[in-house]
Amino acid sequence: MRTYILAWFPMVLIAIANGLFREKFLASRLGELQAHQASSATMILLLGVYVWAIFKMWPPTSTIQAIWIGLLWLLLTVLFEFLFGHYIVGHPWEKLLHDYNIFQGRVWILVLVWIAVAPYVIYQLQR
Repeated sequence: MRTYILAWFPMVLIAIANGLFREKFLASRLGELQAHQASSATMILLLGVYVWAIFKMWPPTSTIQAIWIGLLWLLLTVLFEFLFGHYIVGHPWEKLLHDYNIFQGRVWILVLVWIAVAPYVIYQLQR
């Protein structure tokens, strides 16, 4: 599992690059909410490509391992988002939780769902 823990770190870089693209390019053209939604979609796509490549190099040994990888990546992502976002960047909890409000059109939760299920889905597709 150490390989998959290390494989999570580039996902942070992908997310940062995606966020910069949203802020520098999409937000001024689409508005904040639509930029958030488009950025969530591109993040899902980018993560899918990344996981596909990772699993080509280091395929999981079983369906159970693929499920555990997804759960591990989800945990690492949520911990990073809240701990780094609050304690390092200084965002208030309300701001961090704002992207989870699907009733206001915030679809970040779909990215988290994808992080959790992508290892299983891609493992199944590559078998």
